[in-house]
Amino acid sequence: MWKRLSVLWSVLRGDARLLWFALRHPMAPRWLKPAVALLVLYVVSPIDLVPDVVPVLGVVDDVVLLPLALAFIVRRLPEGLRADFARNPR
Repeated sequence: MWKRLSVLWSVLRGDARLLWFALRHPMAPRWLKPAVALLVLYVVSPIDLVPDVVPVLGVVDDVVLLPLALAFIVRRLPEGLRADFARNPR
């Protein structure tokens, strides 16, 4: 479990930092917190689309679905919020 999370974190570090910034930003849309909560729930949930007991596909679905979902959420953030992050990434 921890190995899976560390691999996912190394792949998604930039978008994850943007989402963390967006969650605390006053211009954040109302749908952002539930969307991120569902995404985190999927990552830590033992229920997957493809079970992890399947040797390669069990991890590949997480490695593919998480970046796609993250990119989907990031693309829908307001442009002003993304511009604030670009100016001050903290």
